[in-house]
Amino acid sequence: MKKILLAYSGGLDTSCILTWLKEKYDAPIIAYCADVGQEEDFEAVKAKALKTGAEKCIIDDLKKEFVQDYIFPSIQANAVYETVYLMGTSLARPCIAKGMVEAALKEGCDYIAHGATGKGNDQVRFELTMKALAPHLKVIAPWREWEFTGRSDLFDYAEKHGIPLPITKEKPYSMDANLMHISYEGGILENTWNEATEDMYLWTTAPEKAPAEAEFVTVDFEEGCPVAINGQTLGPVALMNEINTLAAAHGVGRIDIVENRFVGIKCRGVYETPGTTVLMQAHKAIESIVLDREVAHLKESLAIKIAELTYNGFWFAPEAELLRGFVVESQKFVTGTAKIKLYKGTSMVVARKSPQSLYSEKQTSFENMSAFNPADAGGFININGLRLSTWSQKHASTEKSLQPTA
Repeated sequence: MKKILLAYSGGLDTSCILTWLKEKYDAPIIAYCADVGQEEDFEAVKAKALKTGAEKCIIDDLKKEFVQDYIFPSIQANAVYETVYLMGTSLARPCIAKGMVEAALKEGCDYIAHGATGKGNDQVRFELTMKALAPHLKVIAPWREWEFTGRSDLFDYAEKHGIPLPITKEKPYSMDANLMHISYEGGILENTWNEATEDMYLWTTAPEKAPAEAEFVTVDFEEGCPVAINGQTLGPVALMNEINTLAAAHGVGRIDIVENRFVGIKCRGVYETPGTTVLMQAHKAIESIVLDREVAHLKESLAIKIAELTYNGFWFAPEAELLRGFVVESQKFVTGTAKIKLYKGTSMVVARKSPQSLYSEKQTSFENMSAFNPADAGGFININGLRLSTWSQKHASTEKSLQPTA
């Protein structure tokens, strides 16, 4: 073993892991911290890593890459896991893991260590990314091999070794924060009947305390990617910050779900995803007027698969890259503006427009029938109803089943 690169955050798990690695292995350790928008004091994180035993601490700014190469493609795909989860953690992990691989190769490391638990999804996401990008690198996953059985053991270990921690035994939530969301797991949330307490939420305003007046926000898209908020063109990171601020102020983006992990366990999680909630709605609004019906329906069916692949850690799998290529092709004409109403925890599309719109007011209007011949509808119905009539005539029992009983 030449050198170990550890995915490091300075939290409970990775702080203990760094000390544990120093005790167990005779190899220099490089702490790697990816900045994906979690707004931490990275100088303090770096100082803590070096004090705890790291030979070096890398702070890697991945914010632009995270937004541009992961969040925006997911919005283009309308990828939502199990109809609700926008996958803030699922998207961040391949971005971070890619950064880890690049750093490990540059620093001459032959091992990568991470703090993902043996029951969680993140171990899968980290390691599948490594296998796709640098299969020769070996992995150390302490939660799968050390003597500790739970986080209470880590608190004792940290106390014994004088390791300062950002959480307490009273509030041992497992949190993940980035430009897209904040997630909360563990603690009181492990009982699905316990409601999340208001003091848990760190980002969004409680809907009850949100402004009494609605706020309207416009989002401009070019080829499926958001480029401007309220008419102001912004870069990827600045745009995410702006829409997050606007949506969070109105309490938008809170969800409380039980999701199915890839490893087969159900997990309860609470999430705050303010800005992306609005961007996803706005994107769907533009697509509704510019995509051909069959393309839209095909894309909708594939979005479920894309979300599943992302959630399960297959971001760099060939089938995932193939599907993202289809999405990019589908977005060539997804350019336009959507208007969203923000009010007390809700966001709703109220208007949309596009120079590429397929929507025809003339065709749709009840006041003008010149663009559509109603008489054609009869033949259309007859042709589509032919197989239904044939089935009914052949199976007379169908008619009998509709007869009222005495």
